[in-house]
Parts: sequence; structure tokens; C-alpha cells
Amino acid sequence: MKVLITGGAGFIGSTIASAFAERGVTPVVLDSLITGRQEFAQDKIFYQGDIGDGPLLDEIFARHPDIAGVVHCAALIVVPDSMRDPHRYYQVNLARTLDLAGHLVRNGCDRMIFASTAGMYRPESDLSVTEESALEPQNPYTRSKMMAELMLADFAAAYGLRVVSLRYLNPIGADPRLRTGLQNSKPTHALGKMIQCYEEGEPFTITGVDWPTRDGTAVRDYIHVWDIARAFYEAFDRFETIIPPLRPAGEGAAYQVVNLGTGGGTTVRELVGAFREVVGEEFRAVEAPARPGDVVGAFVNPDKAWELLRWKPEYTIGDAIRHSLQWAERRRELDVA
Repeated sequence: MKVLITGGAGFIGSTIASAFAERGVTPVVLDSLITGRQEFAQDKIFYQGDIGDGPLLDEIFARHPDIAGVVHCAALIVVPDSMRDPHRYYQVNLARTLDLAGHLVRNGCDRMIFASTAGMYRPESDLSVTEESALEPQNPYTRSKMMAELMLADFAAAYGLRVVSLRYLNPIGADPRLRTGLQNSKPTHALGKMIQCYEEGEPFTITGVDWPTRDGTAVRDYIHVWDIARAFYEAFDRFETIIPPLRPAGEGAAYQVVNLGTGGGTTVRELVGAFREVVGEEFRAVEAPARPGDVVGAFVNPDKAWELLRWKPEYTIGDAIRHSLQWAERRRELDVA
């Protein structure tokens, strides 16, 4: 059995590919390599190209008729970039997903697991989000993902494409076996900044200390990338239970949303404390007012993931920090080689 993974040479897609391979499902990777790294797919069946390339998709399905479904990870995901260039984000995340969905339907592939974002929700008063929370995307990136999901839901209703959308917030860490990790040597999320400050001997700046959270600092739902990869496999393995292929007309949705998260999130102060536990108490942090555009954050209620996927995160924040530090060293070795 095989699975087609779009964006399978990127951070999350490559980790998902490894998780599937370890469980006996052969990944077929399709990646444009605009942001992915070819070495992340070096031991996989690999096609370099665009997800909107119909003849290429036809060739892949003709050569691999045992592809049982698609994990769609190919996307642009950097929020500030989406603000500067929304056209590119809608073109890649929405228009190319529309093209891909059409190619899947034409080739008789009716199973997709869509890598999405819980950043499209409006948080509840306690900063949690559930699958029932109102949608209120705040930037072109999250809007492009929401619009892609609306389109996929229409495809599910009209053409028989069955879609499970997995929404999550802040993936961190690396493949525990250090086969893959973040491509960017200077990631912009808080943990990436901490690692950079630690390596340069500079203090990390906590921006905003009077948010309405348990310690005054912003909250993020950090989740280890291997836990995310496990969830994608579980969704694939349980797909026929989540969305049965034969349903009487009008009964049961061919499109399901499942949130992935920790159920409580991690504040910036807590992340600093976990980082110190890994690297030592000498790691310094200073406080500063919140910057324009900073937000208090949110965390995901993962009850539905437990119910449908029998999935919960297994790795801790400390594990993710250790794996991120180990991957930073490994990435330097790869870049020099």
C-alpha cells in the first residue's frame, strides 16, 4: 500500500513520510522543492513538480495504482510573508489545492488528509478552540487555508472526494531519529529565537507580560512534529471508520475536521523554563512590552482526536526542545557537507 504525500520534502511532510514508512505504508513524495529539501526524500519514491500539474499527477497514479490516499501538506505557511504577498499565498494554498483536488477526482482517488491550521478559529474566553469554535482568520495564510477547506468540503459534497482536515497550531521539534527537521536555519517562532539567542549568548526577550493568561505571557499550543505525524497516520489507518465510503444520500459528512493539540498550551514563561531545564539555568531572558501585532494566543481542545483517532501527544516540550537543538547541530553538518 502507498500514500501520496504532497510537500513531502518539507518539515512536516517529510516527518509524516517517515512515520508512514515505519508502519509499512510506502510514501510517494511530490514536492516542488521551493521550500523542501531533496535529501529529505532521498530514500523515498520522489517526484519533483507542482501539485497543479495534471499530467504529472496522472503519471504518478498510473505508475502507482496502489496509492490508497493523499496527505496534502504542500503549502506556504509563514504569516508575515502572507501579509506581504497575499497573491502568492492564495495562488499556492487555494488555487493549487483546487487543481490538485480536480486531479484526484479524475484519477479516482477519493481519500485526502489535509494539513490545515487551527489559527483560523476565534478563541473562546478561556483561549481554547474546538471544532465548533467560530472561524475568524486574521491573515492571508489562515484565510487561504480556510478557503481551501470550504472548497474541499464542496468537492466532498459534489464529487465523492472524502476529506479529513487536521488542524493544529505550533509544530516544533524534529524527527527523533534526526532524519529531517526544520529547513530554515533561523526559524521565527519563539523556540527558534531561543535557540538562536542561546547559540549567540544573548538574552531572549519575552514580549508582553500582562496578557490574561496564567502567568501574564502569551500562550501557544506547541506540539512535537512526530506527534503530528502519528496523528496523520492514525487518520489514514482509521479513514474508513471516520468517513465510511458507502453512505446513504444525505447521511454522514464526507468532510471531517479534527483538531490536534495538547489541551492546555504552553506560555512563553513556561517555554523559557523548559528550555532552561534542557540547557541550564544560565540561559537568560528579559521582559519587554508586547509588540504591535502580538496576540495572546490560543490552545486546542483535542477531545475529538482522542475519540476518532485514539491519539494524544506523547512527547513533552522538553523532548521537542532537545530534538530541536540536536537537529540544529545536524542541519549545520548537512549544510556544510
